[in-house]
Amino acid sequence: MRSTIEQQQNRAAWIFVLPALSLIGLFFFVPVLGGLVLSLTDFDIYAIGSPDTARFVAFDNYRKIFADHLFWKALGNTFTNVLIGAPLSVLVSLGAALLVSAKGVRLPALFRSIYFAPVVTTLVAVAIVWRYLYHPKYGLIDMGLGWLGLPPIDWLGDPHWAMPAIILMAVWKNFGYNMIIFIAGLQSVPQELYEAAEVDGANAWQRFRHVTLPSLGPTLLFVGVMTMIGNFQLFAEPYVMTQGGPVRATTSVVLLMYEEGFRWWRMGMAAALAFVLFVITAIGTLIQMRLQRGRG
Repeated sequence: MRSTIEQQQNRAAWIFVLPALSLIGLFFFVPVLGGLVLSLTDFDIYAIGSPDTARFVAFDNYRKIFADHLFWKALGNTFTNVLIGAPLSVLVSLGAALLVSAKGVRLPALFRSIYFAPVVTTLVAVAIVWRYLYHPKYGLIDMGLGWLGLPPIDWLGDPHWAMPAIILMAVWKNFGYNMIIFIAGLQSVPQELYEAAEVDGANAWQRFRHVTLPSLGPTLLFVGVMTMIGNFQLFAEPYVMTQGGPVRATTSVVLLMYEEGFRWWRMGMAAALAFVLFVITAIGTLIQMRLQRGRG
């Protein structure tokens, strides 16, 4: 009797999830499989008009990618954004969440709204505004440096400063989203743990280190993984602000993929770049999960 009921429940569950699984399969797995097949061909602008002209080239696109110095340049820029921008974004988000959630803060909802506002602002509009802020002659940032007696910096025209400038703008644009997640994580920490730590004589730093951080372990893992994935997909910021320059100092893998696919119409090469980035992102995710498991 119990086995029959369980079978009926399983059958009902599959009936309910089948429409969602069908949509996922149709609009996710089928395009992914099509992209994988596309990456093994020389599909280009001529094949768009006549698909039968596309040839199967196996892994030739991947060999060209790894032999191209521009790919390694773009990959280095992308890793710079991930290794610097992602941790910086997480730290700023956590700091903002701690400040907003601190006891005695007046109008916390107002500050949350202010900090979250850049997230819902159009990225293109934000990038254009920051281009003016970075202007070496009229930008407010260089004006502030002048008031401090420091020389102006050509933020977007100097290869050494262009990527840090984009990272700074991206952190400001996106930290509010992770801040909301951290606030939810902080609210789930039992207050009894803080009270017990205070009874034991722990100061604010000790409570943060031994109570807050361990309790935020799953939240930190989620935020870290999602932020890393987002930073690997860097595109709009360099596309709007620098077009990948100067001298390719801000060209990311996704921007290179866009150029291959929609500027030079080498769709097979663009699809291969997409799968290379997917593998790199998956490896980074597994590393983060393994490190988090080791801490646990």
